[in-house]
Amino acid sequence: MTQLTALIKRNIKLYFKDKGLFFTSLITPIILLVLYSTFLSNVYESSFRGAIEAAGASVSDKLINGTVAGQLVSSLLAVCCVTVAFNSNMLMVQDKITGVRRDLVMSAVKNRTLAMGYFIANMISTLMVCGLAAAAGLVYMYFTGWFMSCADIMLLLLDVFLLSLFGSLLSSIINCFISSNGQMTAVGTIISAGYGFICGAYMPISQFSEGLQKTLSFLPGTYGTSLLRNHTLRGVFDEMKDSGFPDDVVEGIMDSIDCNVYFFDDKVSIPSMYIILGVSVAILLAVYIPLGFMLGKKAKK
Repeated sequence: MTQLTALIKRNIKLYFKDKGLFFTSLITPIILLVLYSTFLSNVYESSFRGAIEAAGASVSDKLINGTVAGQLVSSLLAVCCVTVAFNSNMLMVQDKITGVRRDLVMSAVKNRTLAMGYFIANMISTLMVCGLAAAAGLVYMYFTGWFMSCADIMLLLLDVFLLSLFGSLLSSIINCFISSNGQMTAVGTIISAGYGFICGAYMPISQFSEGLQKTLSFLPGTYGTSLLRNHTLRGVFDEMKDSGFPDDVVEGIMDSIDCNVYFFDDKVSIPSMYIILGVSVAILLAVYIPLGFMLGKKAKK
């Protein structure tokens, strides 16, 4: 336990001390913020107003702003939980490149201790960054258009935890096979540039082609994003219904921004989304534990 604690502290300290690694992990969230502030927020606001006006209803600016803010915060957190996990876990690769990992496995540190040290440190670092992002998002929503309850906040934090756990395990598995600076840069670039699209953060999955929608319905990240959407926007939709919005209009808006996700033609319920994400985490953990042990034995040779 002493060795594990020392490794966790060492990895967390090195991540936050390496300014290049730390700021690289924030590139994708920053890009998303720029996109929303300069372009996407106006597009979404116009689309919401158009859909509501077409239904012959009127809506307050606070409700519109709350809808856009909820979509922004959920998109930001959906991206952070995975991209930050991948970038902070690059320390695992750097140790292989510099030979530090070989020195560690040649010492008295057990393979499973080393593997768990990387994973737990990565999980803690990711949660620290995403926790701050969630807090900032809640403050932003409070001043923009607040419709959340205490239960929504707690569920939102649960979503962040599960998605961060998923991102940390996925990055740990992939980084087990990376052993050069070129591979590390390529993986970081692909994840930073591509994950925001496939999880529906940059553009709702409902706007993609039918074939792509069906493909993305197999990815756990799709349901993680939808959970975040539902819990940042549940109060907004309740307010719409209380204001007299027709149910079909509310459902249409929920469909358009991925609060409702469909596996082929079947709507996936929120409990089912949690099951999918939980099972995915369990599978990744079952893969990572023996994989980290085997690669640790390989490093000793």
